Amino acid sequence: MKSVILYSGGKDSTMAVYESLNNGDEIYALLAMHSRNDESYMFHVPDIHMVDYCSAAMEIPSIDVLTDGIKEEELKDLEQTLERLKNRGVEAVYSGALESVYQKSRIDAICERLGLKSVAPLWHVDPIEYMKKIIDLGFEVIITGVSAYGLTEDWLGKRITQESLDEIIELHNKYGIHPAFEGGEAETLVLDAPFYDRKIVVDEAITDWHFDNGTYNIKKAHLEEKYDYSLDE
Repeated sequence: MKSVILYSGGKDSTMAVYESLNNGDEIYALLAMHSRNDESYMFHVPDIHMVDYCSAAMEIPSIDVLTDGIKEEELKDLEQTLERLKNRGVEAVYSGALESVYQKSRIDAICERLGLKSVAPLWHVDPIEYMKKIIDLGFEVIITGVSAYGLTEDWLGKRITQESLDEIIELHNKYGIHPAFEGGEAETLVLDAPFYDRKIVVDEAITDWHFDNGTYNIKKAHLEEKYDYSLDE
């Protein structure tokens, strides 16, 4: 099946790539919607420019589409793009939706109108087990945005490890933060994954903090080869 992945560079859309590959799909492209509106209801905003690095790292082409990010109207931009992709042979659309009915229902509706298959492989997974799976698979995920009580400035740029997941679970128990950030509590970027041919290295970044929320803005990065030590044996 020829698929396209709604992609942001974050952990959920990158896991959608992982699941599509596991299903044996031919991934036509990563589809990144670039919103001019920081408050987009549908699309990820922090460090969206890093999609180009992710695309190069996994050697899957990306398609960048600019949208004004106006609620509901931004869906027209997505639908028009998916219609063009269907004409190129795309059969399925993968998304990283976990629990957002708003996002999934709209993607489902667009796909139904266009005759495309909507695939949400992470829908209603157990969030803690899901986060553990990401870590166990060897995904290198950093936090690029926070917007929830308990997530302080020092979380920006922090890598998600078993130790930091334990802290996230504590915050979940104390403040009700969703363990996988499905409530918009945090945004992420995947620097490395099992199917990346190269990994992303952040060279320069600045934090932009506003009292109780902030972003980790990557200014400079490069791709680095993943050395295969077995070649020395």
